[in-house]
Amino acid sequence: MRFNATSAALTVLAAAIATALFSNILVSRAQIQTAELPAGKSEQAVEAAYTPPAAVGTSGMALPDFRSIVRENVDAVVKIEVSENAKSSADDEVEGAPPEFRDFFRQFGNPNAQRPPQQGLGSGFIIGSDGKILTNAHVVKGADVVNVRLNDQREFKAKVIGLDERTDVALLKIDARSLPIVKLGNSDGLEVGEWVLAIGAPFGLDYSATQGIISATGRELPTENYVPFIQTDAAVNPGNSGGPLFNAQGQVIGVNSQIYSRSGGYMGLSFAIPIKTAMGIAKQLESKGFVERGWLGVAIQEMSPQLAKQFGLDKPTGALIGDISPDSPAQAAGLQPGDVILNFGGSAVKSSRDLPPIVAATTIGESVPVQVIRDGKRVTLNVTVGKLKEDRVANLLPVEREDASALNMTVTDLNEDQRQQLGVKQGGALVTDLKNGPAAQAGVQEGDVVLEVNRSRVAGAQSFSDLVKKQPRSNSTLLLIRRGGSSVFVVVEPKAG
Repeated sequence: MRFNATSAALTVLAAAIATALFSNILVSRAQIQTAELPAGKSEQAVEAAYTPPAAVGTSGMALPDFRSIVRENVDAVVKIEVSENAKSSADDEVEGAPPEFRDFFRQFGNPNAQRPPQQGLGSGFIIGSDGKILTNAHVVKGADVVNVRLNDQREFKAKVIGLDERTDVALLKIDARSLPIVKLGNSDGLEVGEWVLAIGAPFGLDYSATQGIISATGRELPTENYVPFIQTDAAVNPGNSGGPLFNAQGQVIGVNSQIYSRSGGYMGLSFAIPIKTAMGIAKQLESKGFVERGWLGVAIQEMSPQLAKQFGLDKPTGALIGDISPDSPAQAAGLQPGDVILNFGGSAVKSSRDLPPIVAATTIGESVPVQVIRDGKRVTLNVTVGKLKEDRVANLLPVEREDASALNMTVTDLNEDQRQQLGVKQGGALVTDLKNGPAAQAGVQEGDVVLEVNRSRVAGAQSFSDLVKKQPRSNSTLLLIRRGGSSVFVVVEPKAG
């Protein structure tokens, strides 16, 4: 009896579902049947032309129509083919760059072997109806011939107006007029989760489109200090480099540049140069043929929770100055080691990685307000931005996050030879012995020079000892140490118990 009752109930439920589904079908057909038929059109023709509603996400908003974005922009996307003369494969190496971030088209071999002329592929997009094209620097670097092919199959030899390796941006020019151009969007304020579309020629396959979402913003890569990359999960592969990244409104917000890959192919992470950064570089390349960057002259480090507590901040934020370069704009403006930069020229500095691209993009010679936290108070200084020399590199100090429990170290006074070698003009105490314990766990190393204890200057070894003795054993100790030509703050936590 129990089985029969259950079967009956299931039969009734199935009939109800079937009736509901059939009713929906009838409603859809009724909508077509009651619509006024165009002249000369049969009911079957109208039903065949019926388009179902657009897909709707969980938020109730329709998903972007990528078809229209492709149709409206594909003519402004170009395929780039480059060739270069024979040379040693060792020329392709980039010192210090992790393998997963090397250029897409590199080929490795015997460093002393010669290879035949090389061919490369990339993408680009038209930003000027007179033939200006934006792409990646690594696509055209070292090329002897650069050919550009349009969607209508016309081909042109392109002139490289200029390229900037630090941001991986290049500007090309072809001899053509009245070309279709892309619409440029705003890469500021992008949010994780926004829809994006990439168009390019992966593996030489013309005008392929891939879609995804923004998975992170302001991403800093190991070899880049001047580009706050847009990270997406839109599939980008060799040949996509230099192609446009569109938002859901069909506006270009980035230039596809790199992927994270251990295999050479797409693994779910793609990186694009924000269009604001790329266009700023392109304008300089067009007007001068090279790029000039702003220079502040500070060595900065990331703010850890321990450091934030020491500097009176509620949470880790800003860029902590560990050192000031002599005769720099920062020194002239009165910035000091220990200042925490919160805002530069009206742009918020939420972490140390935010500062280099902001400073680099600032006009040389411009006076800008810089807001810092100093001794727990907000102070605003005016800085006249200098010019970054090509041999200068943004100095981003390593993050110090190691836990520690107490001080246990031996220091001595510096002699004149040591001062000259270590770049310490006066004061300081040289770490000569480090026991397995507190300071070592905090990141202090033998050969470091202690310049401050809890923001008090260290005049020498005895001064260091006196300052440490004044420190309550239950409190953490803030050290400013000199290492490798730069200064960095280290927090030593008290010993447990």
